[in-house]
Amino acid sequence: MGPQSDDGERMGRPRRPGTARRPGRRRVLRGVVLGLAAVVLLAGAGLTALYVKLDGNLSRVDIDAALGPDRPRDTPGGSKDILVLGSDSRSGENGGFGGPDAQAGARSDTAMIVHVNEAGDAATVVSIPRDTLVTRPACERGDGSTEPAAGRSVFNEAYTVGGPSCAVKTVEAMTGLRMDHYLEVDFDGFARLIDTLGGVEITTTRAIDDDDSHLHLPAGTHTLDGEQALALVRTRKAVGDGSDLGRIELQQSFLRALAEQVGGVGLTSSPKRLYDMADAATSAVTTDASIGSVRELAGLARALDGIGPDDMQLVTLPVGPDPADPNRVTPLDRQAEQVWRALRRDEPVPASAEEGTASEEGGGPPVAGG
Repeated sequence: MGPQSDDGERMGRPRRPGTARRPGRRRVLRGVVLGLAAVVLLAGAGLTALYVKLDGNLSRVDIDAALGPDRPRDTPGGSKDILVLGSDSRSGENGGFGGPDAQAGARSDTAMIVHVNEAGDAATVVSIPRDTLVTRPACERGDGSTEPAAGRSVFNEAYTVGGPSCAVKTVEAMTGLRMDHYLEVDFDGFARLIDTLGGVEITTTRAIDDDDSHLHLPAGTHTLDGEQALALVRTRKAVGDGSDLGRIELQQSFLRALAEQVGGVGLTSSPKRLYDMADAATSAVTTDASIGSVRELAGLARALDGIGPDDMQLVTLPVGPDPADPNRVTPLDRQAEQVWRALRRDEPVPASAEEGTASEEGGGPPVAGG
């Protein structure tokens, strides 16, 4: 028998009172895998000859070899924890995107932990604000030297210091969860995917004007190309209180719109565009070695696609303003531990984990799906 919540309900069944999901956020999980739906359809059509080409697009990193045995124990049962990062690297092809700090180096601009339960019929997505102050463990740099551990380190600096392995090590240290998989999507590939799709239609409920991301949209319906979409998901000063919390809601709203439109592209109606989307998606992705093939990614996408909209829970790491720095947030220890304990036990996150936190406040994102 799989893990149970305190009142005996298994994760994926009707939720306990007080843990209702927030309206309008139900389809974000499909956005996590972006164009991998296209890969699934190609696999189902038996076009295995294309696998060689698509496999060659993927970048891989051997997290297990980099981190060694000193990691949290894997939770019993068949639940899976996946660290999903949006890469803010602006070197090379990505250098044209972003604001005044466009050459600041690689950072994890977006971070989510996707927890798929043992039964494979429910999932929890926990967003981590990139400006969260955490204790970062010692990490190996790209040149082989060791960067000492640091307290009060901004979360997204872990990726800057030591790339994917340091990001995973930091997440594991703060959560007590072993990450089974790693999935990263970069800026350039994300823009290409949007352009291949023909743009994404969104409706802004109020004007968005952000000089840093170069995005200026009046209220109304718009079809965004790849560069505009990147500007939208990077916008922060023009939404909410200007913090990363408002941007997280904006990203979630955009991913819902993207997921709806990716899901509408069929193999019979547009096989070339479907292949182009798979090509763009695999070119955008870096994975851990264990899922570093199209077949493995297709299996992961199928598993996620089988989780219905009523079987997903979306939360943001409970944080509050940092007393010493108004531009940073810090985890609220009691509520954050509620989140991580629920995931370790393969249970839904209780609603009490976000009550009274900074992540609960705000007037909602300025974007509705197209």
